[in-house]
Amino acid sequence: MINKQSQLTAADIAALEADFDKQPQSAVISRAIQQNGINNVARDPKAAVRTEHVFSVEVETGGVTNQRQSGRCWLFSLTNVLRHQFAEKYGVKDFELSQSYLFFWDKIERANIFFDRMIETASLPTTDWTVDFYLSNPGADGGQWAMSAALVAKYGVVPKSVFPESNVTKNTRDLNSVLNLKLRRDGMQLRNLVNDGATDEELAAAREKMLAEVYRITGYSVGVPPETFDFEYRDDKHNYHLDQGLTPKQFYDKYFDFNLDDYVVATNAPDKKFNQLYSLPSQNNVVGGKEIQFLNLPMETLKDAAIKQLKDGETVWFGNDVVQQSERKAGILDNHLYHFDELFNVDLQMSKAERFQYHQANVSHAMVLTGVDLIDDQPIRWKVENSWGEDNGEKGYFSMTDGWLDEFVYEIVINKKYLSADQQQLLSQTPVELAPWDSLS
Repeated sequence: MINKQSQLTAADIAALEADFDKQPQSAVISRAIQQNGINNVARDPKAAVRTEHVFSVEVETGGVTNQRQSGRCWLFSLTNVLRHQFAEKYGVKDFELSQSYLFFWDKIERANIFFDRMIETASLPTTDWTVDFYLSNPGADGGQWAMSAALVAKYGVVPKSVFPESNVTKNTRDLNSVLNLKLRRDGMQLRNLVNDGATDEELAAAREKMLAEVYRITGYSVGVPPETFDFEYRDDKHNYHLDQGLTPKQFYDKYFDFNLDDYVVATNAPDKKFNQLYSLPSQNNVVGGKEIQFLNLPMETLKDAAIKQLKDGETVWFGNDVVQQSERKAGILDNHLYHFDELFNVDLQMSKAERFQYHQANVSHAMVLTGVDLIDDQPIRWKVENSWGEDNGEKGYFSMTDGWLDEFVYEIVINKKYLSADQQQLLSQTPVELAPWDSLS
C-alpha cells in the first residue's frame, strides 16, 4: 500500500506521453474527436434501428407537455399519468393539468418542513452531514413520486387553463436562488433562537412570519392558486361542459378515479437488499403527508408489473438517469448508444450495484411509460413520454431499449395489485431508513 502522496515527475510524464503515442490510430482518433466531439464519434448508428418507434402494446395518449427550464419532471410525470386517465374517461385527448398549481404548494410545504428540520437539528453544527444536506438546496424544485402524491392528496389538482404557467415556472432558476437565500437565512435565525433559549411561542411566531414571507415570494412569482373555479371545456366530439364552483380537491375527487394509496414505488437498487422496504424521510415535503418509501425488488418484477399495467391501459411513472447513454434530440435511450470504452481503449464497465455504491448512479429524471414492444412475451423496447416538448424525440416521445431500462431505470410506480401476495405483504414491514445523501435521493 502506498502511504504517501505520489508526485508526478518528469519521468512519469514522459511515460504518459509514450503510452499515448503508442495507442493504435491515436492521431486519427484525436482528429475525429476534436473536430466532431466525443459523443458524435462514439455513437452507434445502429441505435436508431434498435429504438424504432413500433410497439406491440401502446396506451393511446395525446401531445406531450413541456417543463421548460425547470426541475419539475416529477410533477409533470404524475400529472401526465392523471391526464391520460381523464382523456380516456371524458374524451378530451390533449387535456392538461396545472403543474404550476402543485409547484406553488410544494414551495410552501417544503419551506414549512424545512423550518421544522432547522429547529430539530439546531443543536448540531452546520458541518453535520444531515444539517449540511438540509442546507444544500432548500429552495430546489426536484422531487419524488411520493412528494407529488402528497401534494395531490392534500390540495387536489386544477386544469392548466385555470392556473397556467408563468415566466417563473418556465424557468425556475431565479426563484430557487431567492428561496435558497431566504430559507438559509431563516434556518440560521431559527437555529440561533433555539440555541439562545427561545420559548416555543417565540419560535412559533418566527416560523409564522417566515412562512408568510415565503408565501409572498411564491405568490408574487407564480400567482396564488384559486380556492374555487369553474371547469369549462369541450370534449373531442365538440360537446360543451360546464361545472361551476369546484374546489381543487372536489375536482380531483369527482373527475379522477385514481387512489394514490394503491400505488407503490418499486425500486431496483442492487446495492441494497431485495424484498426490503426502505424510507427516505429527509425528503418528505408535506408534514403529515404521504411518506417516501421504496420497495426494492429484482428488475424482472418491476418489468412484469409495468407490462401488466400497460396492458390494462394505464401509463407508468418511472424514475431514471436520463443523462446516461441518451440522445435528447433524437429521443434515444440505448445502453449501447455510445461506445466510449472502444473509442478511448479503456475499461469503463461498472455493475449497476457498483454505480450506486460509487455515486455514478443518480435518479436524475422522471418520465412515463406509455407502451412496450413484446416479442415472444419478452420486452424489446419501451415507449416513453417525456416532458421536454415536441421538438425532442418523435413529437416528444422517446424510445428506450430494454437494456437501458435494466441499467438506468431505478424506480417504477405501479399499482400494488400487480405484485404477488408475498410482495404486497412486504409493504407492511417497518422500513429501513436511508440516509439523506443515499443514491435514491
